[in-house]
Amino acid sequence: MARSLFFNLIQVAVVLFLSPLLEGILARLEEMVQSKHGPSIFQVYRDIWKFLQKDEIVSSHSSWVFRAAPYFAFVMPVFVTLLIPVLTDYPLFFAFMGDMLAVGFLFALSGALITFAAVDTTNPYGSIGASRSRMVSFLAEPVFMMVFFTVSFVAGSTIPYIVQKSWAFSSQIFWGPSHILVVIAFLMLFLADENRIPVDNPHGNFELAMIGKSKYLEYSGRGAALIKWGGAMKFMVLCIVFCNVLVTPWGLATGKTLGGVLLAIPLIFAKLLLFLLLLVAIESNLSKLRLFRIDEFLGASFVVCVMAMVASLMGI
Repeated sequence: MARSLFFNLIQVAVVLFLSPLLEGILARLEEMVQSKHGPSIFQVYRDIWKFLQKDEIVSSHSSWVFRAAPYFAFVMPVFVTLLIPVLTDYPLFFAFMGDMLAVGFLFALSGALITFAAVDTTNPYGSIGASRSRMVSFLAEPVFMMVFFTVSFVAGSTIPYIVQKSWAFSSQIFWGPSHILVVIAFLMLFLADENRIPVDNPHGNFELAMIGKSKYLEYSGRGAALIKWGGAMKFMVLCIVFCNVLVTPWGLATGKTLGGVLLAIPLIFAKLLLFLLLLVAIESNLSKLRLFRIDEFLGASFVVCVMAMVASLMGI
């Protein structure tokens, strides 16, 4: 039990300290594709440290929701890290505290609080971004439920560790059309939830066109640091779910030894780098959709997920 708990803490440390690096590498790759020099891959660390050194200014119109939201945004990815296979293919101490539905609920809870906080300051740009973000979330929730039910039906479980085992040890299921379609639907859901192109431009600075970033405009100091750090951790956790559970359920530590767990860190990070290259390819070849065409994008992902469920039910 003590060793399992220790490995859980290692997983949390990996996500906590490597997530800003992952986001920095993605930003640098996107700039390089556009023939620009781009920021350093360690720029996110510098930004977080800079925000921590600054004073926090809070609007007099805000309530406790505005002050509490950054802490929830920072803590929720840490909770999710305890539930998913980050470095090991065997369940750890907290593996059975929640399933894939709990993962979605935790992220939805922090997202809802951030939305309430954006409206709480009475900043019009924050309210606009919050309403657009809720629209995207409202459209993405049916897709998430279909992905959840399809994965649970095919793998026979809702626990991420057991789902990962099902894909890794059953080549017939792994290469089946239902699994491939679920991967495509989850990728589209990932782009929408993380406000990536074609749903939103994460590097845009025009307030009237923002969806995700406009919710954080009023934060400064420690609140801005927690929001930025929590967003980087959430991004890494979703990348890990996509890579370790759905796409490449290999490379994880199989033995209950410290050496095996530490060896899994560079292997997992290599998989995440390959996924970043896929994101760079997608964002470099697509343009941002107009606001009222986002429903078509998420509608297509819902149809793909329904096709996955039908293929699974028919035994194709």
